[in-house]
Amino acid sequence: MRVGFVEWPEALDPLGPDWTRLAELAGSAHIDLLVTNELPFGRWIAADPVFDRQVAQTSIDVHGAGLNMLSRLDVPAILSSRPVWANGRLANEAFVTERGALRRLHCKRYFPAEPGWFESSWYSADGDKFEAADISGVRTGVLLCTDAMFNEHARHYGRQGTDLIAIPRAAGVSTEKWLAAGKMAAIVSGSYVVSSNRIGHSGEGVSFGGAGFAYHPDGSLLAVTTASEPLLVIEVDPAVSARQRRLYPCYVPDPDFN
Repeated sequence: MRVGFVEWPEALDPLGPDWTRLAELAGSAHIDLLVTNELPFGRWIAADPVFDRQVAQTSIDVHGAGLNMLSRLDVPAILSSRPVWANGRLANEAFVTERGALRRLHCKRYFPAEPGWFESSWYSADGDKFEAADISGVRTGVLLCTDAMFNEHARHYGRQGTDLIAIPRAAGVSTEKWLAAGKMAAIVSGSYVVSSNRIGHSGEGVSFGGAGFAYHPDGSLLAVTTASEPLLVIEVDPAVSARQRRLYPCYVPDPDFN
C-alpha cells in the first residue's frame, strides 16, 4: 500500500486556492491511503481559552465542506479527523473514507490545556477504546496528536496486529518530542507510523511546525515533509510489520492485553 502524509496550511479553506493546489498534488501522487493532519480545515479554534458554541459550529460546518472536497480526491482511502458534537462540547473524531463511504475510527482521548492549545476547553473524550480497523486490507490504528504521547496505546495496537499507526496532529514548531513519540510507537508496536501536521501561523499567534513524518516498523526514520515537499509517500508492507512483531520488544508478553 502506498501511504501519503502531509503538512497542510493553517486555516485551510476547502474552497480556496490552497486546497486546489493540494488536491492536485494528492491526485497525482498515485497513493492508496492519504493521512491528513488533525482537524485539517478552518482556523485552529483551540487557541481561544473560552468555548464558544457558534465558533464550534463554524468549525463543524467548514469540516463538512472539507469532507465533501476530500471525497472528490482521486485517492481510494483518506484518514482524517473532524469535530462533532458530544456532551455539550466537541469530540475530535478520526474517520476514514473509502470510495466515498465514511467510517468512524476513534475519538481523541487526551487534551492539552495551555496557551495555543486550550483543547480541554473545547473537546471532550467519550471513553473510546483504541481499536484497530482494516483499511484497504491494512490493519490500522489511530493516535490523534496528544494520544501519541501515551505509548501504551501504540503497544496495544501492536498486540492487535496493526501494520500501520496514523498520527494526525496539530503541533507546534518543536518537533523533537513528536519524532521521539513516532519512533517509539513504531518500536513497541512493530508498525509503520505516519504523521501529518499543520504548518504556518494562526491569527491568534499560534505557530505550527509541519514536519509530517514516517517511521519503519523497526523504528528507523523514513522521511519528513518540508515546505518544498509537503506530501511524501511510503510503501507499507504488512509482511514487514508481521515479521517485526515477532522481534524484541514486540514479542514481550503484555499482561494487560486481552
